[in-house]
Amino acid sequence: MKVFVLFVAVAVATWQCQGSDEGDDHGANFQIFPLRMKTGLGGHYIPEVSCQSWMLGVEAHNIIGFSTVPKDCIGYIGNYLVGDQYRSDSKTVCREAYFYLKTLNITDKDAWVFDIDETTLSNLPYYADHGFGAEPYNPAAFDKWVDLGAAPALPESLKLYRKLVSLGVKIVFITGRPLSQRDVTASNLKRAGYDKWDWLITKDPSIYNGKTAVTYKSKERRKIEEEGYNIIGNIGDQWSDILGTNVGGRTFKLPDPMYYIS
Repeated sequence: MKVFVLFVAVAVATWQCQGSDEGDDHGANFQIFPLRMKTGLGGHYIPEVSCQSWMLGVEAHNIIGFSTVPKDCIGYIGNYLVGDQYRSDSKTVCREAYFYLKTLNITDKDAWVFDIDETTLSNLPYYADHGFGAEPYNPAAFDKWVDLGAAPALPESLKLYRKLVSLGVKIVFITGRPLSQRDVTASNLKRAGYDKWDWLITKDPSIYNGKTAVTYKSKERRKIEEEGYNIIGNIGDQWSDILGTNVGGRTFKLPDPMYYIS
């Protein structure tokens, strides 16, 4: 009897894996495990599932040029950013940067590029009051927040920064913030724990007005290398932080589902 039951179980499992001839697509029957993640037990649509896919598209650079977070995703994005997952994802990225760093023989000409907003400093206190990116960008309101100089450090980025400093790597900050905010940015960085650097580069509107972040950051990185320094690493929350030219030995992308900068 046991042998018969085992035979039946194996036969059923084999049929499930191979599928029947009817409805096969290249030998696979996709009706065995129907994908029902878009609906709950009662058949009601779950917005969070589509928001997960949307955020994956953003991080994979498949969704580009968006101006606001979808309104249905405010709750999902907010819970992600203030919950444990955002910190965990950031830790994974910074840990990989550290593992890469350990493979190098550091010299006094090696430099590491950091972006600032959502890379070294967090603007979550601001975005928590503005729908986590679901509200249209308001330059005046954001500048008012920046001028407070109160943005906290992203803890995993701060750990990476301290390791780099301890190894004697030259620190470069390149931010899209304008020259007019250089002093408050410097004060904010120091207050948050980034107490030394070799370059703090802010955007000169007389040179880069109308230029993309990719163009601006590429040219500024090129200047660093033209001075004889070797960019061994580059980390940012936007793809425009790590695309273009003179990007460094390796690039690292931190999560940021709140906004897109080209």
